Amino acid sequence: MEQRNRVYLDHAATTPMDGRVVEAVLRYMQTTWGNPSSIYYEGREARKALDACRRTVAELLGAKPNEIVFTSGGSESDNAAIRGVAFAAARRGRHLITSAIEHHAVLHAVEQLEREGFEATYLPVDAQGFVSPEDLRKALRPDTTLVSVMYANNEVGTVEPLPELVRVVKEFDRHIAFHTDAVQAAGVLDVDVEALGVDLLSVTAHKFYGPKGVGALYVRSRTPFVGQVLGGSQERNRRAGTENVAGVVGLTEALRLACEERERRNAHVRALRDYLWQELPRRLDGVRVTGALDPEKRLPGNFSCCIERVEGEAVLIQLDLNGISASSGSACTTGSLEPSHVLTAMGIPADLARGSLRISIGKDNTRADIDRLLEVLPRVVTKLRALAPAAG
Repeated sequence: MEQRNRVYLDHAATTPMDGRVVEAVLRYMQTTWGNPSSIYYEGREARKALDACRRTVAELLGAKPNEIVFTSGGSESDNAAIRGVAFAAARRGRHLITSAIEHHAVLHAVEQLEREGFEATYLPVDAQGFVSPEDLRKALRPDTTLVSVMYANNEVGTVEPLPELVRVVKEFDRHIAFHTDAVQAAGVLDVDVEALGVDLLSVTAHKFYGPKGVGALYVRSRTPFVGQVLGGSQERNRRAGTENVAGVVGLTEALRLACEERERRNAHVRALRDYLWQELPRRLDGVRVTGALDPEKRLPGNFSCCIERVEGEAVLIQLDLNGISASSGSACTTGSLEPSHVLTAMGIPADLARGSLRISIGKDNTRADIDRLLEVLPRVVTKLRALAPAAG
């Protein structure tokens, strides 16, 4: 199928760059290409652009400019937050808390710290993917130095009760740092760091129609933190390396537009999501919605489900052949299909979890796109079920 006729429904994975962002990035690539650390004219112009972006991003996040660290994306921001706080606060304690459904950028960083002598507690979630404030309260210890719980889950779209979780931690010990992976939330939910109460927050541009390879980490003033990328004094000694000025410009413009247009974008994708949510179970049997069952407690463009008696990867391949891009919560590793750690943590049986499907709707999708999915998906599933060997 030709590219222009395809239906893209995987915006949680990445988003196409907004044309206005492309223009901003190209303009800076062509005219402001100096090294921001240089003292001559080209460097000063690049520094001026970088400082302006830092002020804008800080304002959009409700932060101070000196609390913003520009990075290469969400994975680096998550890694830097977790390792940066863990080592900076290691004299006070070596216990970390996170949830069982975090992105692997968080989970793998915590697991690596465990191998380096730290202890970790992985909070369970309920059947809809929510972390319990009471479970968090019970997990806190005198030697806890960091809690990391994501704002919204990338697979099932569940939005965690973040301010309540932060309150539990700060009531126990205000010196414990609270980090949130807001990669899926930025540009969609309110990411005011003061309202949330968090000490560190990660974002990446390509989730809100900006360029890949650039992100930001908010680090509240006086939060214990040591840089993890060494080699220079950039970003106030918190992240070495010549700054990606054009990328930062793209991140800033994309975040500005996303915040400015958030209400309209959310209303649009929510209407399409709700239509899909209502119609798919009517047209296809064996559909089980995953994540928060209250539409107001999940990302507005997220619809995730498990489909009985099919493998998610097979569904995705057939959708792709029919010109539709979507995603599954399963990951194909070493030739075998393993259920998503998120769905497993939510108590979904492995055989059902292997039939997971994630539809993440974007600002440029239309009702016709959803109608196309509703036409193709039931046909694809019926075909795959007919080809499957009979049980027993």
